[in-house]
Amino acid sequence: MSVSKFLSGHLARRLLPKKRSSMPTTEITQRGSNSSLTLHGVPSKISGPGQMGLAQQMKTTTSGPLITRAALHTTRNDQNAKNKNVGGSFPVFSVHSDAQHAYQSYNSSNRSRSAYKHRDQLKYTRRIVVKLGSAVITRADGCGLALGRLASIVEQVAELQNEGKDMMIVTSGAVAFGKQKMQQELLMSLSMRETLSHKDPLKGEEVKSLLASRASAAVGQSGLMSLYEAMFAQYGVKVAQILITKPDFYSDETRKNLISTINELLALNILPIINTNDAVSPPPELELEASRNLDIKDNDSLASRLASEIESDLIILMTNVDGIFTKPPSEYGARLIDTFSPAMLNELEFGEKSSVGTGGMDSKVKAANYALARGTNVVICNGLTSGAIKGIVSGRKIGTFFTTECENQVEVEALAKNAEKGSRTLQTLSPSERSSVINKLADLLVSRQSDILEANRLDLEEAHNSQLSAAMTSRLSLSPSKLKNLSDGLKQIAIDSRSTLGRVMQRTKIAENVILKKITVPIGVLLVIFESRPDCLPQVAALAMATGNGLLLKGGKEASHSNKALMGLVSEALSIVGAQGAISLINTRDQISDLLQLDQEIDLVIPRGSSELVKTIQEQSQNIPVLGHAEGICHVYVDKAADIEKAVKIVKDSKCDYPAACNAMETLLLHRDIYSNVHHFDAICQELKKEGVQIYAGPKLSKHLTFGPPLAKSFKVEYGDLECTVEIVENMEEAIDHIHTFGSSHTDVIITEDKVSAKTFLDAVDSACVFHNASSRFADGFRFGLGAEVGISTARIHARGPVGMEGLLTSKWIIEADAAIASEFTSGLKTYIHEALPLDESFDQKIVHLEYGNDAQQANSDDEGTAFSR
Repeated sequence: MSVSKFLSGHLARRLLPKKRSSMPTTEITQRGSNSSLTLHGVPSKISGPGQMGLAQQMKTTTSGPLITRAALHTTRNDQNAKNKNVGGSFPVFSVHSDAQHAYQSYNSSNRSRSAYKHRDQLKYTRRIVVKLGSAVITRADGCGLALGRLASIVEQVAELQNEGKDMMIVTSGAVAFGKQKMQQELLMSLSMRETLSHKDPLKGEEVKSLLASRASAAVGQSGLMSLYEAMFAQYGVKVAQILITKPDFYSDETRKNLISTINELLALNILPIINTNDAVSPPPELELEASRNLDIKDNDSLASRLASEIESDLIILMTNVDGIFTKPPSEYGARLIDTFSPAMLNELEFGEKSSVGTGGMDSKVKAANYALARGTNVVICNGLTSGAIKGIVSGRKIGTFFTTECENQVEVEALAKNAEKGSRTLQTLSPSERSSVINKLADLLVSRQSDILEANRLDLEEAHNSQLSAAMTSRLSLSPSKLKNLSDGLKQIAIDSRSTLGRVMQRTKIAENVILKKITVPIGVLLVIFESRPDCLPQVAALAMATGNGLLLKGGKEASHSNKALMGLVSEALSIVGAQGAISLINTRDQISDLLQLDQEIDLVIPRGSSELVKTIQEQSQNIPVLGHAEGICHVYVDKAADIEKAVKIVKDSKCDYPAACNAMETLLLHRDIYSNVHHFDAICQELKKEGVQIYAGPKLSKHLTFGPPLAKSFKVEYGDLECTVEIVENMEEAIDHIHTFGSSHTDVIITEDKVSAKTFLDAVDSACVFHNASSRFADGFRFGLGAEVGISTARIHARGPVGMEGLLTSKWIIEADAAIASEFTSGLKTYIHEALPLDESFDQKIVHLEYGNDAQQANSDDEGTAFSR
């Protein structure tokens, strides 16, 4: 293929129309192999830093093509046929277009463009403008650039450019860069004065006052572009500089040329770096023209106007705050607005602008609304946030997202506040009132069974159409028997809830008339994230009601209909005590990683689902504790002293009762004597095969079998299906070592008739649940008599094993005294007793009776004395 054809094809690929806007068919014709490249319509202010070659050959004309909006015609330019370029011969082309037609096409399409409505759609953006505010890339003293932050931003932009995005940067920083240079020169010129005078009259702020902004911009532009060129060169990205003033937008001719230049650069995979020409002050008569459109007063308005003209999909306005707040962020009660629509403008209260920039937050909001009205999405974010640009483009909840969509959707932060308030309501209820709410929910699960099953049927149909895995589908399915068991479990929780909150855990008499007690209280607001298991929603909701916790539920989309139906029942049950806000189902598009940033609102995260889900949450939750287990690699060890009939039953139940559960057996360890006994070994294996279990052999077993099952890839596998690994061990000690090496500290079982061996195993295995002659499937809150569970924890802090009500409680200390003063004990006037007191409630009642009884007797005596004196 000739180089000409290659370049033609390259341009065509770069100019393919985007999904969101129409564009005339691109036509590229070629004549001959020797042509010259002339990019028409390039303003004289454009320059390519360093030895870019291509930008240096650009020729300025008055009619500029709008490459990505008009048809291209590549013709031979005989008079300028020169094979000049940097670094070798490079055939070049002459690119022509009808600029007027292109500009009209742009205006026509601009009126029909519409911005995306949701954050997660931002991953489809193609053309992106990143505006870097002065506060982001400038040092705090205003002289010089914050190179570390700038390097991070450059890396993200370069990566997106190399992924095929059309990236542009509107940058500040020239003034700061110039001031740094000029300050050094000025101080050097004053060195003689400093030598002659002990008092230097020109230091610090006095020196800065001599550094004019326009002169600083002129000095700093070249250095700033050289820096950008060097940084982007590390990622193989070429850049070009474009300086803009107001006349470039207010003159139709220059505006068309400007748009053409930018589109031509993007078509050639060159990243434009754009800035206002701060060294030039536009004439005052342009203010009249400015009133007709968005005035170019700062880089915010420049980025907005530019993005609208070139039909950019997204503008990211980077500043030094997290986004748009309801009032200045430093003021009490200021709340970050996650999603902003123009209708919310009257709710805002703007503060002062940055000391190093030319535009404030009001300028950014005005610029954002201007772009949004013309079909360009806008996100205002904190440029100091690590990975902000790539996070925004991937749909992460970073900064304030501008949209025209006015949804009546409550933000997650507001739901968390409601949950916190609802938690306080639940705590003030009497035990019988909390119990009645749970009983109401249990009854609704039975009385509304048909509604629930109909919603679940819709989920199962969608699961079938989307080819959801068998294990996930099994977890998704509800049935009348499941709902009945759920209802029974909730009724048990209702009974147990009567003695849950406020239970005295410890009581101590510190000194005379000073009683200390430790009581149970809720943890606060819980976030439970679950997949495919709609039945866990009422379970967790009931446990939250019993313990007085606020609750946020984030379910998988595969169970959306079922979750919605069940959540309706939860809200109905809570309504009888006016605590509907205590529990909410999150239906927003927020990603889990964004929910895990709400460390001020959420106190504990509990994941329920696949090991991948749990691992992801444990890795991403930096500031909120996570209660759960990453894997459920459960073992069953058949000891040499095992009763083989018992062993067959237990092994079968552990694997086949519910293979998708986290407490299902994944590895079967056989004592060598069991393997050597052909009848025993065959009895176990044949029972598993009869149930359709796929067996994988461990290394030792594989060596002994000529035509055995396939070799297991790893011992650290949670199959979650009718599959398991079988391995031989020499003795119980080797079995214990194997469990500690490859297990997940979830549930492990020994099958033996030797009670000494059983006790050794139970003591030695360090797992949350360790059983003797019992199926691993007993590791369940309902089977333990907890009523239900929020999950199984393999952690060693707070809660371990099936987590019921106890795991959702913490404690607080209460002192009841009569003018107790610590200094009296320090001085020796009083002494500590520290006497342990009974925990039963009757003791509290006795204290209350004695206290109130003495008060009553004293009051009666006072009354009698008063009466006598009368």
